[in-house]
Amino acid sequence: MPTRLRQYWQQLQESLWFVPGLMVLASFGLAYGLVAFDTHTSWHGEKQFPLLFASGADGARGMLSAISGSMLTVAALAFSLTLSTISQVSSQYSPRVLRNFMRDRVNQVVMGYFVGVFSYCLIVLGTIRGTDEVKFVPSTAVLAGLLLALGGVAALIFFIHHIAESLQTGTIVQHIFHETNKAIDALFPDQFGEPIDDPQKAKAALAYADEQTGWRPVFAKQTGYLQQINTNGLLSWATRHRVVLRIEKEMGAFIGEGSLLFSVRSGMERDEPDEADWPNDLMDYVSIGRHRNVEQDVAFGIQQLVDITLKALSPGINDTTTAIMAIDYLGAVGERLARREFPARLRSDGQHLRVLVRSTDFEDYIRLSFDLPRINAKGNHAVFRRLLRALSLVYVATCSDERKPILRQQAELLRTYANQTLATDYEKTSVQILYKQLVKSWS
Repeated sequence: MPTRLRQYWQQLQESLWFVPGLMVLASFGLAYGLVAFDTHTSWHGEKQFPLLFASGADGARGMLSAISGSMLTVAALAFSLTLSTISQVSSQYSPRVLRNFMRDRVNQVVMGYFVGVFSYCLIVLGTIRGTDEVKFVPSTAVLAGLLLALGGVAALIFFIHHIAESLQTGTIVQHIFHETNKAIDALFPDQFGEPIDDPQKAKAALAYADEQTGWRPVFAKQTGYLQQINTNGLLSWATRHRVVLRIEKEMGAFIGEGSLLFSVRSGMERDEPDEADWPNDLMDYVSIGRHRNVEQDVAFGIQQLVDITLKALSPGINDTTTAIMAIDYLGAVGERLARREFPARLRSDGQHLRVLVRSTDFEDYIRLSFDLPRINAKGNHAVFRRLLRALSLVYVATCSDERKPILRQQAELLRTYANQTLATDYEKTSVQILYKQLVKSWS
């Protein structure tokens, strides 16, 4: 799917109107189909099952009117509950997690169900005729309206349960954790062509990519956050035109209109042309939006967990338990990253260097995960201890000895800052003992 279409499709999925709109259209089709069935069929349900079908024109009108009115009221209630939930989550956790509620499929389907039943009843209501000359009651369609109304009762109960469930801290942080894990599994730029495995070729390619001359800039045409890069399309573009691309911004970076996004030069296999012999359509392969997206941006998933930790530790909230829960999931994300081999920055088409990407390394992820929570844990020994345990989880899982000094440095920073900010000797001793135990187990 082209990058721009994928961006539009994602915006539709995150909207509160798209799925309800589709369900309203589906209700039109269902109403038309059942009324057409009642018009052309020879089966008369009111004669075989009079208690179910034989309500008459006035009875059918009254029932459909009651159903449509109640469904509209319940739909308004569902929208109010959703907006109230969004407001509460924004103030208590982080505004960054609002999009998780906006694109929650259950919320969209339930609201769509209520407005769909309302629309269905209006359509069927308009087909009922009760005069002496023309009498028509679509019995099957009326019965379907009754069944849909009963389904609405179940939908309302389930919706209230789902809202209560979605407000729990565990549900919110676990959802962020699962999204971040998916991004880690396809860690950018792992899907971006192939790495250059030969050391000599890799050294020559890096020297070529680091040269300061010969590059032609490509500037961004809009302002926003770098959300996605069409890796397959961009690699095909570079291969087709035999050029090398240097991506100047990291995934999730804020880009201003007119800022440098790409640098392009001819590939190593050909001479540098006097003028650029490639089209100026690179912006078609990137998605720039008004917010960040976790799909290719692991750092944004971590940032959401950090935001929840900071909000919980703020004086206005002061919820240590929520902070500890978010730190636990930060440790779990760090554990997944520690087990992961990070993709090389130099990407090829299998033969020649094509792309040099700017990506976040392990140390940056660890700093993002632990620096701000450590600073905001001032005077809270329970949070210091949990941060140390989260670091230990990452340390045990790490697959590279080069990463261990980074984790040791973070542990030392935690020990030092705890000693500076904790008020009592009891709290300081508690953190110091745990620190010594962990360091001893790491040796």
